Amino acid sequence: MPSSVMPTSSMGDGEPSPVAVSTVGLRKSYGDKPVLDGIDLRIPAGSVFALLGPNGAGKTTVVKILSTLITADAGELHVGGHDLAADPQAVRAAIGVTGQFSAVDGLITGEENMLLMADLHHLSKSEGRRVAAELLERFDLVEAAKKPASTYSGGMKRRLDIAMTLVGNPRIIFLDEPTTGLDPRSRHNMWGIIRELVSDGVTVFLTTQYLDEADELADRIAVLNDGRIAAEGSAEELKRIVPGGHVRLRFTDPAAYQSAASALREATRDDEALALQIPSGGTQRELRSILDWLDSAGIEADELTVHTPDLDDVFFALTGGTDPQPGRSSLPSQPKEAVR
Repeated sequence: MPSSVMPTSSMGDGEPSPVAVSTVGLRKSYGDKPVLDGIDLRIPAGSVFALLGPNGAGKTTVVKILSTLITADAGELHVGGHDLAADPQAVRAAIGVTGQFSAVDGLITGEENMLLMADLHHLSKSEGRRVAAELLERFDLVEAAKKPASTYSGGMKRRLDIAMTLVGNPRIIFLDEPTTGLDPRSRHNMWGIIRELVSDGVTVFLTTQYLDEADELADRIAVLNDGRIAAEGSAEELKRIVPGGHVRLRFTDPAAYQSAASALREATRDDEALALQIPSGGTQRELRSILDWLDSAGIEADELTVHTPDLDDVFFALTGGTDPQPGRSSLPSQPKEAVR
């Protein structure tokens, strides 16, 4: 495939969409220690992809390779339609990178940081000032633009860092743990910025250790463990493959509880709380079936709650004390209490 041709991926409606990043058999070792052991990814353009994994799993190594900072040992890698090995310069022109540590120079002002980045992108002085002014306004940094960046809060530095990344108008942005160390308000502000970027058609490759962040932002999520992709899918798809979902029925009438417990033999009993726990994926059909059964039996539950696995459960199931199988493994079958 020519390096200038962007591959496509099928959308949910069957229409092909451009693939912003693709890797086949990505491998990287340091000495005799394999860090990445055959990573396959296909990330559609205009989406948010989140790469999760414990410390040392290789998330930052993936970002460094795809952003041309280090080379892979093996693999077919394409970024923005360009072959990373054959045309790394074209890849650099298509991407922006914000690492774990800010690239902001604290000794100069926010505006000067922006203009320095414009110079690095070989923009004319007038164009550089125009782009800098637009981005400073977009990221709500106009009032602080003339102040030394060393006086900025953590959230302001992160916003300036991403604004600097956007000077070259990249269509693919790698954000390596962009909200680490930020307070909750700054984190939510950063989420808004990421959503705005994607609404403009930008592809965001996000690494994070905040599971709620991936759940909130990502169209697709991959969990990296021991150098392999252990599972990949949407947040909802990942949650569905973890066991432990259930419906909990609580009663105040002991007689109603005993009647329900006698009939629902697959339910787990909690005699002290007068509650039953029924294995369930929480689907509308399953809930309707339970409610229809209660109605037909003339039994009234005082409380019905649905418990579904979350990304914490997925993360612990994939990375917590299990021995993953080679390739894209199935999740372990033990309940989440055992996993924790």
